[in-house]
Amino acid sequence: MIYADVFGYKTSKKGLETAEDINEEKTYENILVGFIQVEEKDEENAAYVETKLVKNLKWAARKNETDKILLHSFNHLSESKAEPGFSKGLFDRAEERLKNAGYETAQTPFGYFLDLNLKAPGYPLARLFKDI
Repeated sequence: MIYADVFGYKTSKKGLETAEDINEEKTYENILVGFIQVEEKDEENAAYVETKLVKNLKWAARKNETDKILLHSFNHLSESKAEPGFSKGLFDRAEERLKNAGYETAQTPFGYFLDLNLKAPGYPLARLFKDI
């Protein structure tokens, strides 16, 4: 997770052939960005993983004094990947739970490599890692 003063993206290249065609560019300010890797083992305990994901994002957002959270799929680096449908469903459910808890929440385009623009402050809680 990275708290960003500014986080922007532009769709670059599809990483998942079945992803819908999207050409977009967005910028957010004062937002917690969750770089999320969903692994194959996560499918075995989906409810637990979803709950821990949401709790960790909410905790990090509170620590960084923001109510904005962006979910970003970061699976391309992992040797173990969950099925795309499972991952997207997890993102959708987490986003809904965060919105219901009062957070302003969005997702980057699923299945895409993105050109990124990131400006993040240099203090410890602005960059967090959590293995669920």
